[in-house]
Amino acid sequence: MLEVPEKTYASKSAGQTVTPRRVSKPPAAGRDTSDDFARPASKQTRRSAAAGDDDGYTRAHGQRFTGLRFRLKGGVPSSVAGRIAAGVVVLTGLVGFTAVLWAARSSLLHDPRLTIASSASIQIVGNRRLTRPQLLSVFGEDVDRNILTVDLADRKAELEQLPWVEHATVMRLLPNHVRVAIIERVPVAFVRQGGHIGLVDKTGVLLDLSPEAASDNHYSFPVVTGVTADMPISTRAARMKLYQGFLDALDAGKDKISDKLSEVDLSSPEDIKALIPSGTGPDTRDILVHFGDDDFLARYQRFEQRLPEWKQQYPKLASADMRYEREVVLEMAPGNAVPVSEEEKKRVAGAQAVAERGILGGKNKNLPKPTALKPTVKPATKAPTPAAHKPWVKPTVAKPAVAHKPAATKPAATPAPKPYVSPMHIHNPMAVEPQ
Repeated sequence: MLEVPEKTYASKSAGQTVTPRRVSKPPAAGRDTSDDFARPASKQTRRSAAAGDDDGYTRAHGQRFTGLRFRLKGGVPSSVAGRIAAGVVVLTGLVGFTAVLWAARSSLLHDPRLTIASSASIQIVGNRRLTRPQLLSVFGEDVDRNILTVDLADRKAELEQLPWVEHATVMRLLPNHVRVAIIERVPVAFVRQGGHIGLVDKTGVLLDLSPEAASDNHYSFPVVTGVTADMPISTRAARMKLYQGFLDALDAGKDKISDKLSEVDLSSPEDIKALIPSGTGPDTRDILVHFGDDDFLARYQRFEQRLPEWKQQYPKLASADMRYEREVVLEMAPGNAVPVSEEEKKRVAGAQAVAERGILGGKNKNLPKPTALKPTVKPATKAPTPAAHKPWVKPTVAKPAVAHKPAATKPAATPAPKPYVSPMHIHNPMAVEPQ
């Protein structure tokens, strides 16, 4: 008996249980069954066999492969020589590809078929107010040039610098045409700047009004004041947004009230004012209406409802302040007093008569009283003389007539205080109407 197992027959998989492979048929007589107990090949062994590992080939056949060998790990040669060779190949390919591109570019840039022959090769669409020569001035240096050398981004930016251009699109149409699409700004109001009338769009951009556009009846919107060229564009945009909201609120009803406005003042964002024509024919005049900063439609409806009554009572009405809920402040045109009705005239006349009586009563207090005549009538034995009655006749007959005469003919010359009369009729051309 051997005390030590022979190494020649020792199993390499010591400590592991090897299970014989199952077969569907019993083994034939005389067949070698050693492969049934062989250890399955590992994944690394299978990869090596699939990749054609030369070391495995050498060990299996006992031959040594001689010559240059490349081992690729992740697509990169592992040896220095292989890496150098791969770099040379890649560099050569890049140089060749670049040369081809350069040659193609040079050929295209010098191709006469790609040259913009004239301005007729530039197509412009979408312009209504801007003329074709105005837009072609941007492409003046591009005529007789290769179409591939035209910087489309620069041309787009130059077009959008024109005041009337809101958005521009520039495209190449091979072989030698350029297409330009223009979106023009839409004016929403006239703008008054001193003695000049222009146009303004919803973003506050000021637009020139050409003579052709001035004679065109296409524009029918109010004149806006309070928007000037020296304002920042952000301020103009904010005021035009307020203006647009004002028009939208007025037109929220059944009627388009914005067509009735003659002028809109945006000088004070807290108080939007509008001139509204009143009357027809030669009697037509504008009434300034204060709308405040909200509730525009309700205030206009209240103004329109009361306007016939006001025009009858105040023919020279110039302004109506509708900002207050319970009253309306009416203002007359300069140099025109508020007309006074017959009832008001009677009331004022009565107030003046009462005031005059008070003034005369005050003056009589300064006259000599009857008690001042006591020294002349003190002796009881003597008969009264005519001189004793002279002071009594003077205050009762002569003085009242003299005092009443200035009050009747020259009321301004009397130093008496003025009687209280409502300021809406005399001192100030303004009336307050309760709501």
